[in-house]
Amino acid sequence: MVNEVADLLIEYGAIEFGDFTLASGSKSSYYIDIKSASTNPFLLGSIGRIIAESYDFDVVAGVAVGAVPIAVSVSLSAGKPYAIIRKEEKDYGKGGTIIGDVEGKDVLLVEDVSTSGGSVLYGVECLRNAGADVKRVVTVVDREHGAVETLKEKGIELCALVSVSEIMNR
Repeated sequence: MVNEVADLLIEYGAIEFGDFTLASGSKSSYYIDIKSASTNPFLLGSIGRIIAESYDFDVVAGVAVGAVPIAVSVSLSAGKPYAIIRKEEKDYGKGGTIIGDVEGKDVLLVEDVSTSGGSVLYGVECLRNAGADVKRVVTVVDREHGAVETLKEKGIELCALVSVSEIMNR
């Protein structure tokens, strides 16, 4: 699994080198662009299949925007529903932060890239506030900048399909 994901990410150009500022605010000499790479149906389908075959859950969820295609792909592969977590609560229409039924369900939260764990914690909090049971997050790539430890403190297991060191060592 790990080799397949690393190989696919490299093959589909998900790793770029240069000077980048990450969502966490930290600087990096490389960028992992799962969002653009996952526009390729083969890569997205492979990621969805691998997650669906590896984890048990009732509903898969992702925080908009980057994790939504991954959640949809996992949903289609597993034949199970998905949910979308908005970045901001909507105060018109039906309102809310969650699109989909998560109450009382075992929800698997997916993420494209995890650095410090901030957006994942936001997603977990939203899901738990909606009555979901969230114990595990699956990220495509763990940048190894503290997300595992941050989530562990909140009782959440972070599972990575591949770590950045595994990719860089290829």
